[in-house]
Amino acid sequence: MLKRHLLVIIAVPVLGLGACSSGNNSAADDTTSTSTEGGYMAQDGDIVEVHYSGTLDDGSTFDSSRERGTPLSFTVGTGEVIPGFDDAVRGLAVGESTTVRMLPADAYGEWREDLVVEVPYGPSQGDVSVGDEVFLNTGQPAVVLEVKDGTVVLDTNHSLAGEALTFEIEVLAITRPQ
Repeated sequence: MLKRHLLVIIAVPVLGLGACSSGNNSAADDTTSTSTEGGYMAQDGDIVEVHYSGTLDDGSTFDSSRERGTPLSFTVGTGEVIPGFDDAVRGLAVGESTTVRMLPADAYGEWREDLVVEVPYGPSQGDVSVGDEVFLNTGQPAVVLEVKDGTVVLDTNHSLAGEALTFEIEVLAITRPQ
């Protein structure tokens, strides 16, 4: 799929759920304490480091920190990750693992018709085709559904909207602010 930046000004509601992307990776200092031996159970405000693998109901993997070789670090309860991921990590200690299936409401939400939008588009913005992934001027990705004369129809739903997701999660470290 071709990726391009599509500079359009558009007001699109952002789901605000966050992808499972890295958060705070700073090293612990004198105001934090880190457990790598199972001494803490993850709670809101803790910075956790985890390995995870995410699959769809058909068994296909859509993301894996293990495959990238880089653990995910995020602060529990701050919205840096989807709600179901926060919930799955809470109460786990270092070395513990869990497998959890999340319905769309706890992941990237249901697919929404109101997030399919038609926006002005001109030839000076470059060529686009149906199926291309483009980026709005806000950085939000969208998929081109239709190219019309002077406009394009974009789907700004997250690519995993409407999907149930299963995650296998292993807690590697917990850093607790003091």
